[in-house]
Amino acid sequence: MSFQFTVSPDFTPDHLSGWYIFNTWLQKQTELAIHLEMYNDFQSQRDAIQADNIDLIYANPFDAAMLVREKGFLPLVKAEGAADEALIVVNANSPINDVAELQPGARVAYTEDPDVRLMGMIMLEPGDLDKNNIEPVLTDNYVLVAKHLLKGEADVGIFLAEAYDDLSSMVKKQLRVLVRSQISVIHHALMIGPKLRDRRDELQKILLEMAADEKGRGVLKALGFNAWQIVDDEAMEFMIDLMDTLNT
Repeated sequence: MSFQFTVSPDFTPDHLSGWYIFNTWLQKQTELAIHLEMYNDFQSQRDAIQADNIDLIYANPFDAAMLVREKGFLPLVKAEGAADEALIVVNANSPINDVAELQPGARVAYTEDPDVRLMGMIMLEPGDLDKNNIEPVLTDNYVLVAKHLLKGEADVGIFLAEAYDDLSSMVKKQLRVLVRSQISVIHHALMIGPKLRDRRDELQKILLEMAADEKGRGVLKALGFNAWQIVDDEAMEFMIDLMDTLNT
């Protein structure tokens, strides 16, 4: 029996090869037939989830509620010390120095990344901005968010902090961060579906011991991680409840 693995489309492109390396490593450790399928956008991935075509997923926090409550997924691990934070960024030459200075009709560049967009829109509220009075500039990735700012095609951009940090120093010199979220408990998580439920303890053990093995450390480095840490059901429910609160 083969299992389908996928990764939230908001991962940093620099780590694409790392996920394929991780998938190969995981197959060898578990002796399971695991196929890695990448989706170009969130909707395509959600369609696959709804069709019960996904068994293992590195999921963004926004989709966690649907995965747990509708599809019976369970959390395994998250990247050690990792949290999803959002940034509000402008062109370095922008006259805007505070979110409160933004006006209705502002051009806001963002991606389809749902949790980051949600956090970003909350951080724009001091400027009396909401989804009904901004001019959205929807892009496929964070590099394009940066390009829109650099070209003057957007007044402000919403970034995943990790993605912003991965931009080249040359690009970041031309941008300026107005505000950064400090929620600290919202994060991506590796999760398993019902078909792998009976392998949960085994998979957690393998992943938690990964950093103690030389090859395992190399795979983690390719992902940009230092180690995995466990995510229990209680912690996952807390994060889901928090996301629900932020979304209301």
